[in-house]
Amino acid sequence: MKTALITGASSGIGTAFAQELAMRQINLILVARSQNKLYQLAEKLQHQVPIKVDVIVQDLTEQQAAKKVYDTITEKGLNVDFLVNNAGVGDYGAFTQRELSRQAEMIQLNIVALVELTYLFLSEMQQRGTGNIINVASIAGFQPLPYLSVYAATKAFVLSFSEALWAENKGRNINILALCPGPTDSNFFEAADFPDSFTNKNNGSLTSAKEVVKDALKALENRKSNTVPGGLSNQFIVNSSRFLPRELLINVIEKKFRG
Repeated sequence: MKTALITGASSGIGTAFAQELAMRQINLILVARSQNKLYQLAEKLQHQVPIKVDVIVQDLTEQQAAKKVYDTITEKGLNVDFLVNNAGVGDYGAFTQRELSRQAEMIQLNIVALVELTYLFLSEMQQRGTGNIINVASIAGFQPLPYLSVYAATKAFVLSFSEALWAENKGRNINILALCPGPTDSNFFEAADFPDSFTNKNNGSLTSAKEVVKDALKALENRKSNTVPGGLSNQFIVNSSRFLPRELLINVIEKKFRG
């Protein structure tokens, strides 16, 4: 049986990936810092389907966290066939009014841990001549977002990084995908400290995490470099910079996100 490593598996898109891959009879390695949630999810999935689920409790904002995860998996003698770099965090507000430490943690989690995990496991996939990697970016990666400046910049990095690796590895039987969801039914808005007014206004347009995952796996099977789930509204957002002057677009976004 194949094995999938999923970071940020304790909620939202990460949990949806775990549920869908379990249904496909793929063994799981679940990583997050929420110990209780991880073990509850692992127990539930193992009761539903005959798979093996390993749990690694690790805060990926810590230095060398990715290497600790890799070493733990190596010690268990496991090979990772699917890597889902889903762990990530946002932070809403004007840049200088938010804690610098929070911004640094965001870069560590959204970029550094993702790059390190990709490096470690992609190297093994290249040696075996097969593998799959999904890096969760965002529609925020297609243009700057005032009041989410660092978050959007990290997702622009993930998008560019993943598409470059897709091109490098497409002849090696290794599929690499940048998953770029829009607003999704998860705890993102609460964790990023969005105002209630903004969250309530956007609740009706949220895409389900399950839909995001199904779109991602279909795009991976079709060897796409990126995919944007969520319908025409998200397609309009990611393509708007092709038709509107950048300063005009950023001004419009600033008014929408000002809160």
